Amino acid sequence: MSKIISIKLTQSGPSAGPFNIYDQFGNVIAEGVSKRTLVQGISYIVNDNVILITIKSTGKCKAERSIYVADITQSDYINIKLIQSVTACTWTHLLNISNYNNFYGRIEPYIIEYPFAYRYQDELLQNVVDYTKAYEYLPISDGVFNTNTRIETNDKWFNKAVIYNSQQSSGVLELVAKPLNNLQAYNQYPIFNAESKTITYTKSDNFYQYNTFWALEKSSQVPLFNTTCESLSIDKVINQENMDYGLRSFKKATIRAKDLKIRHILDNASTTHLVSQFVIAPSQISYK
Repeated sequence: MSKIISIKLTQSGPSAGPFNIYDQFGNVIAEGVSKRTLVQGISYIVNDNVILITIKSTGKCKAERSIYVADITQSDYINIKLIQSVTACTWTHLLNISNYNNFYGRIEPYIIEYPFAYRYQDELLQNVVDYTKAYEYLPISDGVFNTNTRIETNDKWFNKAVIYNSQQSSGVLELVAKPLNNLQAYNQYPIFNAESKTITYTKSDNFYQYNTFWALEKSSQVPLFNTTCESLSIDKVINQENMDYGLRSFKKATIRAKDLKIRHILDNASTTHLVSQFVIAPSQISYK
């Protein structure tokens, strides 16, 4: 004999999932179930003798909970709402001083955002100039950490940027160091990808600089961002459906407004120690 059980997530941390579901005998009911699916609710056919199920989060935040199968009214089931918990997983870090933004073997994004506000007239963003010290640490022979093993690099920095205001967005800018003494390699940029644009940056007089950007949203009347619960440090992600990463030979609108935000992201490395000092956004007044 068999029966149908319905499962709905009632409480979870932002990094929980995907989930595996087992019965009390260790039999697999389902594997790789997304958090979104469990929040919406899902039903499975199980043996009639199943009285207990175990739900395991198998992603970067591992946790499990066993629950007895119980009767519930349809109305109560429909009205179940997810409660977000910020203490669902304990994080320990800084065990290795030369390894940053890395938690349990997984790189987490390091994000910093700079806001700008202008007076009276709109202003056009011309380029971005950032004063950040990028350090890497050499291997330590005696096992005792000291800052003498730290070197300041010239080719390590943030690998992504997003420039936006309330109606315009640059989309995701993939940042790579400008090829030196190689004009052929340099002429390959910018590279237009499906969900980003790859551009080069330079480091001169200790300033990192880049300027190959323009507004590429399809419509200012469609949201530029989507919300996400992937990480507490990421409050929004680009709405890629509203971005056009094509060449746009004749539609390269400048980023122009009375306010501006520059978001820099490092999510492809954890051995680079970035110490951000300040950023400059040179602009000029826009007249109509």
